[in-house]
Amino acid sequence: MIASLRPTLLFPVSRTSTEANRTGSWRFVRPVYRFKTAPCSAACPAGIDIPTVEMLASRGQIHDAWAHICRENPFPAVCGRVCFHPCEDACNRAELDAPIAINALERYIGDAGLAACSPLVSPAAALLQREVAIVGAGPAGLAAGYFLTQLGISAEIFESTEEPGGVLRWGIPSYRLPKAVLAAEIDRIAAAGVKIHCNRPVNPDTLAEMAARYDAVLVGAGLAAPLRLNISGEASIIDGLAFLKQVQAGSAPVASGEVAVIGGGNTAIDVARTLLRQGARPTIVYRRRRQDMPAFGHEIAAAEAEGVRIVELMAPVSAAADGNGVRMTLQPMRAAEVGADGRVRAVPAKQPPQEMRFKAVFSGIGAGVAEPWHRPADEADAIRLSHCAICRGTPTVGYIGDPVTAENSVAHAIGSGKQAAIALHALFTEGPEAVAPAVDRCRVGPGPALSMEIYLNGERSRRNGRVVTFADVNTDYFLRAERCAIPALAPAAAANGFEEAVATLKPRDALAEAARCFNCGICNDCDNCRIFCPEQTILVGEGGRRSVDLDYCKGCGICTVECPRCAMDMEEESA
Repeated sequence: MIASLRPTLLFPVSRTSTEANRTGSWRFVRPVYRFKTAPCSAACPAGIDIPTVEMLASRGQIHDAWAHICRENPFPAVCGRVCFHPCEDACNRAELDAPIAINALERYIGDAGLAACSPLVSPAAALLQREVAIVGAGPAGLAAGYFLTQLGISAEIFESTEEPGGVLRWGIPSYRLPKAVLAAEIDRIAAAGVKIHCNRPVNPDTLAEMAARYDAVLVGAGLAAPLRLNISGEASIIDGLAFLKQVQAGSAPVASGEVAVIGGGNTAIDVARTLLRQGARPTIVYRRRRQDMPAFGHEIAAAEAEGVRIVELMAPVSAAADGNGVRMTLQPMRAAEVGADGRVRAVPAKQPPQEMRFKAVFSGIGAGVAEPWHRPADEADAIRLSHCAICRGTPTVGYIGDPVTAENSVAHAIGSGKQAAIALHALFTEGPEAVAPAVDRCRVGPGPALSMEIYLNGERSRRNGRVVTFADVNTDYFLRAERCAIPALAPAAAANGFEEAVATLKPRDALAEAARCFNCGICNDCDNCRIFCPEQTILVGEGGRRSVDLDYCKGCGICTVECPRCAMDMEEESA
């Protein structure tokens, strides 16, 4: 027999644990879960926690997604229709393929909340023995009332017209915002405890009476005085805002034939598209270039698709009515240098004036403050914030909405009402010196948007203010995916009536679109950190909350690198 030349192989077998070898002592940096701010949330004037909303929606948790929106905005179904959605312009996904359809998803979630008759969340703060009166039931006043109620402060709104809503009710046509949708969301605000009194106009005398009865008064009267063109024959030009209100009230005369609308903002677009639906042939006359129009880009595109004609670089000089309509004299303009406001100036071109004849001419250049008391006076003790002003006295008088904000949008009005509610709560509970710090503490990222959840020390208050960039996202984990198509009527069909021009997403499309979201800066339980950890030091605790077992974590940083959405950081160990 031949002996084997192979040596005997010995395999050491340990019968004890290696837990005594705490490899974490080798570490000089450690991973930490540090949730951050998504760029969409930082850009949202209402401060909505958009990545969390989309994460919940992608899982089919629509009620939870709706509740998250309502923490910051009581109008999801309304804003899903009329918001200019700056969140989408800031979306990191745009650098991969296309931004998330955040506005359409908000509408889908808001409509689901209406269909389920979901009540708004109950007050989140202790009740205070304080009462606030609010002048005006527009978006700023309604939002202020809602957030004051959330903070335990009694709120009553006094509205001069027969129905609440302000510009939402009287200025935005029903093909963009159906009355039933607005009414349903206002009803929920009332059901949450906000008292709304209609047909109750307020003047300086009644304001003084309120001052004696309430702890504070918020003035949110909006912009109700039409701006003037200051041209000869202006009396022959119809005020566009008054026309829109008549249409909403069902009392407007039906227009026909060739009509003109002067202006380039959202009012001009709404007037022109409304006239089109009445059977007229509208032409928008604008003194600057089309690309300089302040109206929302998607609204301009929709107007043109429906058949609205836009004549740019023409400024009205005079108007004269005769038996056949209105003869308007227009001065050709040319684009000049950028002005102090950042917009390209338009100056008269070296061309003779031109005449155009229309059956009717409408002004759509916007509105200003109707009464001097709708805007704060220059008081030395006033607390001036980004979207409201609080004038201390007995009682305190605050100013909210369009008269005190640089941006006139529904979302900014909601942000203004929220800011005023937070400011008053801080004033009532801690004094005037606490107002500015309280507002700063609940900012969403570096911008002016505020979060009520942060103010109330909710989960979101532990989030870092740093805004996640596209470079922070690990795009290896995201496939290109087509953005959902927004259902809408064909332009020709839309122009034939006041049926809503844009429709709500189907459930399947909404969930698929929500799943495209990077969920920037938050953990969505993808488990990459735990899967890739070579030491298996990622622990999952109650409620799925993750933590790092620092006894054994070597600080290799793999978990942080593999996190798709920048929800983790590495930080140096303290000495």
